[in-house]
Amino acid sequence: MAKAGHAWSRAAAQQDEAEEGEDPLDAMIARTGCLEQHRQLQECMAERQDWRHCQEQVRAFGACMARRQQQQQQRGPSPAQPTD
Repeated sequence: MAKAGHAWSRAAAQQDEAEEGEDPLDAMIARTGCLEQHRQLQECMAERQDWRHCQEQVRAFGACMARRQQQQQQRGPSPAQPTD
């Protein structure tokens, strides 16, 4: 007999995740062009469980994000974003 609160199945959970769509954070990072570096960092963190052992991936992701920010600054604010 199943315990109370454990009635859902793995298949139902996976279906719910598929219906929710892409993770908003992944979508935001994908727009930066740094998704591959982010995934490599996530994989390292999952494997090593300590960000200090993932410095190469941390630096690669940081450099990618810095390049993206620099490109944005050179272009100026987009019309969709209000300026202060």
